[in-house]
Amino acid sequence: MSDATIAPIDAALLRQLARAALEEDGWRDDVTTRALVPEDQRGRAIITAKEPGVVAGLAAAEAVFQAASPSISFRAVVPEAATVAAGDTIAEVDGPIAALLTAERVALNLLQRLSGIATATRNLVEAVASLDVVILDTRKTTPGLRELERYAVRAGGGTNHRFNLSDGILIKDNHLAAARDRDLSIAQVVARVREAAPDGMPVEIEVTNVEEAREALDGGADVVLLDNMGLEDMRAAVELADGRALTEASGGVTAGNVRAVAETGVDRISVGALTHSPRALDISMKIEPDA
Repeated sequence: MSDATIAPIDAALLRQLARAALEEDGWRDDVTTRALVPEDQRGRAIITAKEPGVVAGLAAAEAVFQAASPSISFRAVVPEAATVAAGDTIAEVDGPIAALLTAERVALNLLQRLSGIATATRNLVEAVASLDVVILDTRKTTPGLRELERYAVRAGGGTNHRFNLSDGILIKDNHLAAARDRDLSIAQVVARVREAAPDGMPVEIEVTNVEEAREALDGGADVVLLDNMGLEDMRAAVELADGRALTEASGGVTAGNVRAVAETGVDRISVGALTHSPRALDISMKIEPDA
């Protein structure tokens, strides 16, 4: 995958996040580095993958180093969204060693987390590559890092679901619980939401069994989210939909079962684990002082 196909992260947002992350880390008073490293000592940092994976977040790492010192030079050795092997060099960073050390942890934290998300996403996308299905993320993101984490999903070949509450309609189980307390049927819920929604905004509703899927379809839902349903029930719901609405599987999807879920015929598979519990890619940084 070429990085040219991935919508980039806004540069101003990157600078803002980089500064906030450094402030959180107490970068202005790095007592260890201040005691050991003179301000004029320069060197190079080599950032290396310690395991195979997909790289994402190079711009975020660069923003952190630049925020620590404008005199730092960051050079990506591999393109964004590249697949790397253990031992591959990802980037080289030149500048004052004190600033390199101060920014190291924050830069690596972002690079490791975003690369972990991209790697997990790529694994799912490749598992269903021959099937007509889309891998989606969810809103289960780290507060304040949604833009970056959603970007990492795109870097891994996935697609973003609605970005926030104003960006799309999704009637969840707790919405239905509140509506049922007022004796509203699923069809009535769909009708009320559509009446209040902006023109053209699709109505998606979460269901937990085939009968609820039938009610949602008969009520005119545009997307029916099949939440934690078994494979046979998913197939039945897809057959009921028969092109009248998109079907989306969600809940408990892993690299081990994603293909079986896709083979039920669903149009989309949303996976909260991509952003709420990714395993960070193991990446290290080693400094080489100038001669």
